[in-house]
Amino acid sequence: MKPARGGASNDWGRWFGRPGRSLTRRLIWLASAWILAALVATGLVLTSTFKESALRRLGSDLAEMLDQVLLATEVTPGGVTTRPLSDQATLNLFGGSYWQVAEPTDGGRLRVLTKSGSLWNETLVVPPELPGMLAEASGENISFNAAGPDGAPLRVAATLKRVSGRDVVFMAAVDRTDVEADVRQFSTVAWTSLVLLGLGLVIAVFLQVQIGLRPLFALRNEIADVRKGKAARIAGDYPLEIAPLAQQVNRLLDHNQDVVERQRTHVGNLAHALKTPLSVMLAEAEGRHDQLGEVVRRQSETMRGQVEHHLRRARAAARAQGLGERTPVAEVVDELAVMLERVFQSKGVEIDWRAPDELHFLGERQDLQEILGNLMENACKWCSRRVRVSAGGTGLGQMVAVIEDDGPGLPADRLETVLKRGERLDETAPGSGLGLAIVDDLARAYGGRLVLGASDLGGLKATLDLPAAEA
Repeated sequence: MKPARGGASNDWGRWFGRPGRSLTRRLIWLASAWILAALVATGLVLTSTFKESALRRLGSDLAEMLDQVLLATEVTPGGVTTRPLSDQATLNLFGGSYWQVAEPTDGGRLRVLTKSGSLWNETLVVPPELPGMLAEASGENISFNAAGPDGAPLRVAATLKRVSGRDVVFMAAVDRTDVEADVRQFSTVAWTSLVLLGLGLVIAVFLQVQIGLRPLFALRNEIADVRKGKAARIAGDYPLEIAPLAQQVNRLLDHNQDVVERQRTHVGNLAHALKTPLSVMLAEAEGRHDQLGEVVRRQSETMRGQVEHHLRRARAAARAQGLGERTPVAEVVDELAVMLERVFQSKGVEIDWRAPDELHFLGERQDLQEILGNLMENACKWCSRRVRVSAGGTGLGQMVAVIEDDGPGLPADRLETVLKRGERLDETAPGSGLGLAIVDDLARAYGGRLVLGASDLGGLKATLDLPAAEA
């Protein structure tokens, strides 16, 4: 009967690394954090330096204006007079440049003596503590920010001089609107440039990490292929830094394969050493027709069955330790179905099976043939006519195969006992009773299990869990 194949492999078992454990993300985040810190510090230094430079230039202009005010001021017993400066901005109303001459009063305030025409009927607003600060400055200039007559921000320079026996305070001020606009423009350009530079550097770091770690990604994929059975060794050419790692992995694989081969050889030698004496005992027993000969023959048959069972289990355990084994399930089921339908042709057995083409058993073909062959043969032996086999992946690195028949089935109290060595489905039928026990032992050797139950077809249902190779 032609099989109905189908079903796509599941990806439920795909494992994603936690972000905190990703070397790529760790390198990118560390580099990005350093770049961010460096660019922020650079931006702060640049904007602060530019602002201080602008204020120094403004202070230099104010100091020059103060000198002009000092030269243009004449202090006499009759009063203080200041000639107009050559700067036209000091003559225009609210022209942006201002000067003012004042003297300290006994109340600790300043009394304006003369001022520029640009102030009109206004005066420069100064902090109350300015007279004390000027007295402590000992003739040095003091600069501070203040509000202009039209509310515009000003930069003011003031100094205290003693002229003709009088303490006189000279002040010069300029509008700092243009300077602050230049500082804001510079800050905008600087921070925009730094942000673009930071983005470019982060992208460059990402590309560098991706390209630099590409050999590690390739090595990871090769190891995964070995684990999945797609390759037997690591064959890539890697940089000097990780080439020793690839070599050590290959040596480990070789060592593992050597251990498995030695186990197989040991098991084969043991099998040969045990089978020969048993065959001699059976041959001698066949020639005797007394009670002793019958006892020897029966016990020798039992011993040979037990030896076959344990040797098969040992071989399966050795093979289960190996890597790189990958068996297509659909091919094995198809071969067994065709063979068993011919063997039970007189009974008219029909085997309906389903298994996706991409499903692979993570183990040797011989073991899968023995596992499924025993179960399918038992199903064909006890069915009325119909046997149903289905297999599929769980997406968790496991596969499930279900073998059902429409035969008489088994009582619930015998489902566990028939898995024991020597137990048979029918005590009157020939055989050693090791078939289901062998299947159970082989499944356990691969980390799987066999569970028996009732089928909706009316007979026995055998559910088999086995490791599956990833696609």
